[in-house]
Amino acid sequence: MDIAGKTALVTGSAKRVGRVIALTLAEAGANVVINYNTSADEANATATEVEAFGVGALPVAADIGDLDQVSAMVDAAKAKFGGVDILVNNASAFLHDPFPTDDLSVWNSTISTVVNGTFYCSNLIAPLMLERGEGAIVSVSDLSAFEAWPGFMAHSVAKSSILAMTRQFALELAPTVRANAVVFGPALRPHDYDDARYQRVADNTLLGRWGTPEEMAGSVKFLVEADYITGEYLVIDGGQRFGHRAQEAG
Repeated sequence: MDIAGKTALVTGSAKRVGRVIALTLAEAGANVVINYNTSADEANATATEVEAFGVGALPVAADIGDLDQVSAMVDAAKAKFGGVDILVNNASAFLHDPFPTDDLSVWNSTISTVVNGTFYCSNLIAPLMLERGEGAIVSVSDLSAFEAWPGFMAHSVAKSSILAMTRQFALELAPTVRANAVVFGPALRPHDYDDARYQRVADNTLLGRWGTPEEMAGSVKFLVEADYITGEYLVIDGGQRFGHRAQEAG
C-alpha cells in the first residue's frame, strides 16, 4: 500500500510508541486519527506534530473497550477523512495481576482494552476498508504471546489473542484487506525500572541494547506497505526471545 494520501487510525497514539507510530505514518503522507482515552493534552500535541508533515490530524477521545465510543470515533474519522485505510491496534494495558486472585479488575480492564478493543475497532473499520477496495490492519503484541510472564496473566492472554485475531482477520478479509501483527521487544523504559533492571533487559537481548520507538514504528510502516504479506507476525526484539541461549544450550 502506498501510504501517501491514506488515512490511518492509531489507537493509544497520544504518547509513547503509539505517538511515534502516528508520526511515522504522517511523515509517509497519511492523515492520522489519534485515539486516546485520558491523555488529551498529549493527543493535541501529537496532532500538532502530525500536521507539521502537511497532513490532517484528528484527536479523538474513546475508551476502545466501549463499543459505543468506538462507533462514535469511527464515525468522526469517516466524517473528516471519508474513511480509514490503515488501522493500527496499539492501545494496551500493562498491569500486574497475581493469580489466583479475588480482584478481577485488572483482568476485566485488560481484556476490555486489548481483546475487545482490537475486535471492536477492526470490526467497525473493516467494512470501510472493504468499501474502499483496500486496507491494512497492524496489531501490536509482545513476547508474552509466546511465553508466560509471572504476575501478568491478563496481559499475556490478551497479547496472545492479538495473534489469533490477526490470523482470523487476514482469513476473513482477504484479498481486499491485509492483517498482520508486530511483536515488540523492549523499546521504552518503564517508570519502575531501576538502572540495574534496565541494563539486565539490554544484556538479555542478542544485540545488547533496548530498541527505539522509531524501530518499532518502522516495522508497522513496513507491514502497511508490504502488499504480499498477510496473516503473519514480525518480531522486533533485538533477539530478546532467544537471548538466554547465548550463554548455554539445554
